[in-house]
Amino acid sequence: MRQLYPEIEPYLTHRIAVDAIHTLHVEECGNPDGLPVIFLHGGPGAGLSAYHRRFFDPARYRIVLFDQRGAGQSTPFAELTDNTTWHLVADIEAIRERLDIERWVVFGGSWGSTLALAYAQTHPERVLALVLRGIFLGRPSELRWFNEVGGGAAQIFPERWARFLDFIPPEERGSMLDAYWRRLTGNDEATRIAAAKAWSAWEGGSTTLLHDPDGGGDFEDPHKAVSLAVMEAHYFRHAIFLEPDQLLHGIDRIRHIPATIVQGRYDIICPVKSAYDLSQAWPEADLHIVLAGHSAADPAIVDQLVQATDRLADRYV
Repeated sequence: MRQLYPEIEPYLTHRIAVDAIHTLHVEECGNPDGLPVIFLHGGPGAGLSAYHRRFFDPARYRIVLFDQRGAGQSTPFAELTDNTTWHLVADIEAIRERLDIERWVVFGGSWGSTLALAYAQTHPERVLALVLRGIFLGRPSELRWFNEVGGGAAQIFPERWARFLDFIPPEERGSMLDAYWRRLTGNDEATRIAAAKAWSAWEGGSTTLLHDPDGGGDFEDPHKAVSLAVMEAHYFRHAIFLEPDQLLHGIDRIRHIPATIVQGRYDIICPVKSAYDLSQAWPEADLHIVLAGHSAADPAIVDQLVQATDRLADRYV
């Protein structure tokens, strides 16, 4: 099985002001003359991790990564003003123009797959190929599945769900999203951080195929927990700023673009049904369902993602 490429540091970092409020942290890694690729992280609000640079052959790729509005090292931290799917789509295009890239590969997982599809359908002429992982189409059924009482994910991870549920009084559990939102945006800082940690522990600990119900997960750092929880709740409350089934209805705009879809069979955060529905609407895309959970670091997912990026480098470099 293929593994991640060795650790790598950026050869350039940028601070790109995209409007009067938001400034983005942008990194470039690998070969400045290589095949351009933009990496779109999950969340919304999760920010970058160092291992995100390692899905690409650094000798053949010009790897562009950025922290989306309000996340990671972008500023202001956890800012919700002018923070929507369509602002992020515009940000990707602004980065492309700033870096003088004509066309590029777009790589995104989880929420990053949502954003990749939205960007590609808005700017299909700028996309060479798509590599998508852990498909999330932003539909109400997907939001209910993981975030609400009776949604389904709680039946699989009951111990972890119990802790997520217990943070909210019984009388407010009719909408867990709204109950958490009130606490995440309230004036009490201690409550805000505690709510963010509870939210992030539910999601961050539910990503891998080999599940530890007591594990801390990927978002134990309070800074990352706040940006993830606040941003996700904001986007979820607005139905991801998409019309119902918008991304499926827009497939004709990108049907000609080469695409690889990698999906964990046992992904509890973004269940396989979404990847299946996407592949049914887009049979030209190359679908790989593997023995894995949600995490991009699960070995079977790493294997398929690295194979996909290597194939594209073979084709275009």
